Amino acid sequence: MRTLLAAILILAIAIALMCVGIIVKGKFPETEVSKNENMRRMGIKCAREEEMEMMEAERSGKKSQTCSGAYSENCVGCGFYKN
Repeated sequence: MRTLLAAILILAIAIALMCVGIIVKGKFPETEVSKNENMRRMGIKCAREEEMEMMEAERSGKKSQTCSGAYSENCVGCGFYKN
C-alpha cells in the first residue's frame, strides 16, 4: 500500500511540474512539425510536405530523390551521413 501511495505521489508531483512549465512559458509546446521552429531549422518536414515535393518532382520530370537505406548520391544534401 505504501508503494502505491508513493507512486501516486511521484506522478502527481511530476504532472504538477509539467503544468507549471507550461503556465510559466504561457503556451503549450508546439508539436506540429510544420509550425515547430526547431524542427524546421533541422530540416525536418511533415509527411504532407514531403509528398507534395515528390509529386511536384514527378510532374516536372525531375528524378525523385528517395532514400534507399544505403549511402548514395541522394544522401549528399540530407546531412544524415557525414562526409
